[in-house]
Amino acid sequence: MFGNLFEEDYSSVSNSQYGKGKKLKTKGLEPPAPREFTNLSGIRNQGGTCYLNSLLQTLHFTPEFREALFSLGPEELGSLEDKDKPDAKVRIIPLQLQRLFAQLLLLDQEAASTIDLTDSFGWTSEEEMRQHDVQELNRILFSALETSLVGTSGHDLINRLYHGTIVNQIICKECKNISEKQEDFLDLTVAVKNVSGLEDALWNMYVEEEVFDCDNLYHCGTCDRLVKAAKSAKLRKLPPFLTISLLRFNFDFVKCERYKETSCYTFPLRINLKPFCEQSELDDTEYMYDLFSVIIHKGGCYGGHYHVYIKDVDHLGNWQCQEEINYTDVHLKDLQNEEEVDDPLMILKTILLQEETNQIPVDQLGQKLLKKTGISWNKKYRKQHGPLRKFLQLHPQMFLLSTDESTVSLLKSHFTQAPSDLQRNQEQILHTLASEPPGLSDNTSCPHWFDINDSKVQPIRENAIAQQFQGKESAYMLFYRKAKLQRPSEARANPRYRVPCHLLKEMDAANIQLHMRRAECDSANNNFELHLHLGPHYRFFNGALHPEISQTESVWDLTFDKRKTLGDLRQSIFQLLEFWEGDMVLSVAKRVPAGLHVYHTLDGDELTLCEAEIADGEDIFVWNGVEVGGVQIQTGSDCEPLLLHILHLEMSGEGSECEQLVESPHVFPANAEVGTVFTALAVPVGVLLTNSVESAEEEGWTAIPKEDMKKTFREQGLRNGSLILVQDADSDDNSLLPRQGRWTSSVDELNWLQVKNLCQLESEEEQVQIAATVHTVVFDIRIKAIKELKLMKELGERWHLRKMDWCYEAGEPLCEEDATLKELMICSGDTLLLTEGKLPPPGFLKVPIWWYQPARLSGHWESRDHSSCASPLGSSWGSAPSQGAPGPEPADITLLYLGDVEISEEATLVELKSKAMALTSVSKLAVPSAALLRVWTVESKRPSRLLRVDWRQLKEYRLGRRAELCLELLQKEEDLGPRDVLLRTQLRIPGERAYTLAMDLVWDTTRGWTAGSLRQRVADFYSLPVEKIEIAKYFPEKFEWLPISSWNQQVAKRKKKKNQDTLQGGPYYLKDGDTIGIKNLLFDDDDDFSTIRDDIGKENQKQLALEKKKSREVLRAQSSDVFSSAEMRTRPRGPEASLSIHVASFR
Repeated sequence: MFGNLFEEDYSSVSNSQYGKGKKLKTKGLEPPAPREFTNLSGIRNQGGTCYLNSLLQTLHFTPEFREALFSLGPEELGSLEDKDKPDAKVRIIPLQLQRLFAQLLLLDQEAASTIDLTDSFGWTSEEEMRQHDVQELNRILFSALETSLVGTSGHDLINRLYHGTIVNQIICKECKNISEKQEDFLDLTVAVKNVSGLEDALWNMYVEEEVFDCDNLYHCGTCDRLVKAAKSAKLRKLPPFLTISLLRFNFDFVKCERYKETSCYTFPLRINLKPFCEQSELDDTEYMYDLFSVIIHKGGCYGGHYHVYIKDVDHLGNWQCQEEINYTDVHLKDLQNEEEVDDPLMILKTILLQEETNQIPVDQLGQKLLKKTGISWNKKYRKQHGPLRKFLQLHPQMFLLSTDESTVSLLKSHFTQAPSDLQRNQEQILHTLASEPPGLSDNTSCPHWFDINDSKVQPIRENAIAQQFQGKESAYMLFYRKAKLQRPSEARANPRYRVPCHLLKEMDAANIQLHMRRAECDSANNNFELHLHLGPHYRFFNGALHPEISQTESVWDLTFDKRKTLGDLRQSIFQLLEFWEGDMVLSVAKRVPAGLHVYHTLDGDELTLCEAEIADGEDIFVWNGVEVGGVQIQTGSDCEPLLLHILHLEMSGEGSECEQLVESPHVFPANAEVGTVFTALAVPVGVLLTNSVESAEEEGWTAIPKEDMKKTFREQGLRNGSLILVQDADSDDNSLLPRQGRWTSSVDELNWLQVKNLCQLESEEEQVQIAATVHTVVFDIRIKAIKELKLMKELGERWHLRKMDWCYEAGEPLCEEDATLKELMICSGDTLLLTEGKLPPPGFLKVPIWWYQPARLSGHWESRDHSSCASPLGSSWGSAPSQGAPGPEPADITLLYLGDVEISEEATLVELKSKAMALTSVSKLAVPSAALLRVWTVESKRPSRLLRVDWRQLKEYRLGRRAELCLELLQKEEDLGPRDVLLRTQLRIPGERAYTLAMDLVWDTTRGWTAGSLRQRVADFYSLPVEKIEIAKYFPEKFEWLPISSWNQQVAKRKKKKNQDTLQGGPYYLKDGDTIGIKNLLFDDDDDFSTIRDDIGKENQKQLALEKKKSREVLRAQSSDVFSSAEMRTRPRGPEASLSIHVASFR
C-alpha cells in the first residue's frame, strides 16, 4: 500500500551512517575499530538497511532462535565453499545468518557487515540503498528461512518459535450453534488510531463481541434464516515469542494523503494475555510475556530511520548509563582530596601499587581499571587524555614501558610502600569509583537494555522505553517472550555458548588477524616520515638554500620510530650516509617560498623525537652547523627569508620614453632594514609604499616614513608575498602619486584601463594599458588609445570605445565622450574595446592568431600589473616564464593579438606555425624555431584544446570557420604522445591564499586516468611524499577548486568490480591545459584551495544569478494562471518498489 514510503531520511540517520559529507581519510589499510565499552557489536548500514539491521539484532538477541540456527550443521546446510558448484545444494541464507550471528557474538569489531547476507538474498546495490518496511521484512525473511530449511531438522524452526493461532467464532442467539474459523499468525497486527495502548487494542480485538441484529442479521446454517448472533475472536495457541506490529501508518481519505499516527500508545514491559485467550484454566505463568525488543521508527510516512531497543537476556554486554558516571557528585565529598578520583595518574598508580610484581601487561591494566572502578579508560579518560598506551608514554617520570610497550611498571622512585593513611585513601578512591550511584534500582542480575542504532550501541535505562510511546520517534514493532523461558547458567555472559566449532575456529582466526593488523597499524602510527636535506647537495643563493642537483637526490626520506631518541636518529643517519666526514649537526628546516631555511639545531641526544617536538613529515637539514658551500648560514626565525614583490617603473623598450610598471620578486632576510630595497634595485633613495588589501575592491597603499627605513621588514609587518611600490622621489606629472602635498592612503584616484583593438586593420599593438584618474573623460581615453595603438593614419570618426560585457565580448558603446570614468562607473582594471564594426571578408580559413603568455601570478594584487604605456611585446613577453619561479596565484589569462593567418585546410600544423612566425608581431618575439611553438585553440578567451602532431592536416582538427588559435613559446622541444596530458601545476604558498608560478607537467595516462596515478605523478614531480599532498583542479569559469582524492574511486563491494574511475569524466573532465593546485600538507593542512580572486568572482556570479532569477520570476508571474498553484501541491514520490528475497528450491 505504501510502496517506497520508507525511503531513508538521512537527516535523522545516526552518526555511523555513510554519506555524511566528511572528508575521507586514507584509512583503507586500517583494521576495523574494536568493540566499545558495551562489548556489543553493531551492524554497518549499507545505505538504507537500518530496517534490516534492527530486525537482525532482534533475532540475534533471541537466544532460542540463534541457538536453533546454530544447531544445524554443514551436513544439513552444506558449505559456503561449495556454493558455486553446479550440483551442490548449499542453503546460503541460513549459513550467512549463522556467520553473521557468530561475528556479532565473537568478532572483536565495532560493527559487522551484512553484505554477504544481502548477497545471499539476491539483492542489488540499488536494493541495499532503498529502505523498506520492517514489518514486511519480518514476514518475508521468515518465509525465506522456512523455504531454505525444508528437508532439515530445522524445517519447523519458525513455526516452533513464532507460530500461533486465532479462532474466530459466531454464536447464533437462537440455536446456540457455534461457527468457527481458525487462523494462523506469525505476528499480530494491532491498531493504533483511537486506541490508548496495546492492552486496550487487544481488548477490542479478543474480548469485545460484535453483535449482529436489526438491519445487520446473520444467516445461520442450522436455522436456515437470518438471526441475531454475536461474533468474537480469541487467541487459541500462544507462541513462545510473540511479535506485535503496530499500525502507525494510515491514509486520510478526506485529504487524500498518507500520515503517521504519532499519538500516545502505551505498552507494558510485562503483559498477561490470559483475558484474551480461549483457554484460561492453565497457570498464569503460561500467559505472562516479557518485552525484550522494541523496533523504533523515527521520521514521517515518507521517510525515516529505524533503530532498536534490546534487552540483553544473556548478559553479553557491559552496561552502564552515562548518568551513572557522574558519581563524583555523591561520594567524593568525603575524600580529603577530591581531585584524586578524577586524576588518572593517581588511579593507575594505585592499581600498580597493588600488584605484587609491580609489572602488568598494558591490556590487563585497562581491564583492572574497568574491574576496580566499574568504568573503562575509553569511557572516562580517552577524550581528554587520549589512548591508555599514549598516556603512559607521555608520563615517563612515573611509568616505565617495556621496549615493545607490552608491559608497564612504576619507576622505583614511585614504588614505595604507602603509609596506612595513603593506602586507605587509595582504597577509598577505588571504592568510590566502583560504588553504585544512588537511584540505581536495577539489580545486577537482571538483564539490561541497549539502544542499537546501526553501528552504535549505547546502554539505556528501562524507563527510556516510555519515551517511545508517542511522537515522530515511536515504537513500531514489539517483541515479547514467555516469562517462564529460563536461560541456562552456562549461557550467562558466555558468547561462545552453543556456537558450532567450525565457526568458533573461524572467529578465533579472524580475531588473531585483527589483533595482528591493529598491532601493525599501531606500529605504523608510531613511525615518523622525516625528510633529510643533505647539506653538501645544497647551495645558498638568493637569500635561501636551494638544491644543487635534483630534488630527489638532495632529499632523502627516512622512516623513524618517534619513541627513539635524537642520538638514535643521529646514529641511523651516520649509517645511512657512508660518505659523511666530520661533524654532523641536525637542524630543523622549513620550506618557505624563497627556498629552504634552517631554524634551530636539535640538541640533547637523550630526548625522544616527541620530547624534541619533532613532527611527522619534519624537514631535517644535515650539515656541519656552520656553512654550506663556503657560505656561512644564518639560522633562526629572526632571519627567515621573505619573498617580496617589488613594483617599480621601467622603460618599456630601448629608446622609448614610455614607462611600464614591472613586478619582480626579491628575497630579503626578515631582520634586514627596509631601506635595503633601494640597494637591491640599484636605484637612488626614493619612496616606498606598502599595500594592505582588505578586499579586492579597496586597495590601500601606505607610505613608509623616512624615519622607519631603519626598521626591519618584520617590524614593518611585511611577510611573504607582500607588495612594495617603489616611487622615485623626483616625481613628475606621470607619477603614480597625486600632486597634492600628502601621501596617498588609497589608490581610488588612480585607475588603470586596458584598451583592446578589435578592428580588422593590423597594427603593431593589440592592446594597451592607459593610466587615468576617475575624472578623466572618455574622449581623452579614446585619443590616447588610438595613439598608443599606432593607428594615427587610420584615425576617423568611425572608431569608438565599447565596454566589455560579461561574455568578454563587445558590449554597449560609450557614446558620451565628455562623461568621466566615475560617471560611467568604469572601475580600475576594466577593459574597453576599440572597434569599428567591419566584419572580416570571407575566403579561405582565416585564423586569428594570439600570443599566449602563461599567466603572471598575483594573488594579493588583482589588476595592478599594467603599464602606463603600451608594451605588450616588450621584455616581459620575450620568453616563457622561468620554471619554478615563486609567486602568488594566477591572474586572468592574457592573450595578445598577433594577426590573422590565411591558410588552406589541407595545410599541416607545422605549416600553420611557419605562417604564424612570418607575422610581423611574431618576428619581434625572436622565436628560434617552429618546433618551439605550442598551438592551442581559443575558446572564451582562454586556451582550450592542444593541437599536437605537426604532420596532421588542419581539417583533421575540425577547427571550424570561427576558430581562433594561440601560440605559446617553449623553452625546449616537446614530443607529446597520444596518451600524454599537459597540465599546469601550481604549488600553494603556505599560510597564504596564493600560489607559485605555474609549471608544466606531462602526465602519462597509459595506465589509466586515475586519481592515484595523477597524485603519484605530481608527488614525483615536486619530490614530495604522495600522502603529504592534496591536489585540486581549478574551474576558472566557476572560480572553484575541486579536490582530487584517490578515494573517489568507488568499488562495488558485492560484485568486486571497479567502476570507471576516470578523471576524463565527471566531475573533473580533465584535459590539456587544466590548472592543478598542489598543497603541501607538511606546511598547509587546511581544506581551502581558493584565493581572494575566487571569492570576488563567485560574488559577481552570485549577483548575476540573482538578477536572472528575478527576471524569471517576473515572467513566471505574468504567464501563470489561477490554477497553477493547485497543480503542484503534492510533492512527487518515487515508484512503488516491492521487497523480495530470492531462495533456491530445496524440496
